[in-house]
Amino acid sequence: MYLPKYTTPSLRQRSEGAWLWSDRRGILAGLAAAALHGSDWIDNDVPIELVWRNPNAPAGIITRNYLIRADEFTCVAGLPVTTPARTGYDLGRILPRSESVARLDALMRATPFSIEDVRRLIKQHPGARGLRRLRTALSLTDGGAASPKETWLRLLLIDAGFPTPTTQIPVHERWRLVAVLDMGWETYKVAVEYDGDQHRTDRRQYAKDQWRLRTLEALGWIVIRVIAGDRPDDVVRRAQAALRRRGCPDT
Repeated sequence: MYLPKYTTPSLRQRSEGAWLWSDRRGILAGLAAAALHGSDWIDNDVPIELVWRNPNAPAGIITRNYLIRADEFTCVAGLPVTTPARTGYDLGRILPRSESVARLDALMRATPFSIEDVRRLIKQHPGARGLRRLRTALSLTDGGAASPKETWLRLLLIDAGFPTPTTQIPVHERWRLVAVLDMGWETYKVAVEYDGDQHRTDRRQYAKDQWRLRTLEALGWIVIRVIAGDRPDDVVRRAQAALRRRGCPDT
């Protein structure tokens, strides 16, 4: 590939370049595949993973000597790419728990895939590395997470022993949609939301948030708002207090 001088190549361009380096024989996998399937939160400079038997990859490319079947890859934007299920299978085996769940959440949000399809891959590739890690990640995957921070927050609540929260809860006032809550427990009307910086720096967003919060409170919801810098134990304490107040057992 040839690019103008001083141009910073995009992830898409780097992926195509890596494929061309493999003499058009490699299959894009991992985060590069997830990005091509529409997954967000992937930086342009992540290493490009290729399923290809060549241990002498240049900097910026990682080759994987994987067994891959014909139905485990497809074509996206003219490039051979692992299917969403196979992409999730690989990410869940390789990455640490919290990161793999965040990546699987983002992939499922962008391109919904069947958890059962991934489990079928586990059966088809017995003895592959990282299957225990993958099974754990699959049990926690939820395409309702809109950001890695929301995944982190959901895992924090689960690890603290709370019932698994539901994500993307719609709340209506008569016929009008008031809000779609990040996560929470609808039975107890307790929600937990992660507020990014835009919620505090954008005046219009701030005003909208205040109206939304007042309306939710009037409808009987307790909304726990979490921001960057909040201590995890404090978030857990606040969630516990709210659930106890609403009569949730075992909290």
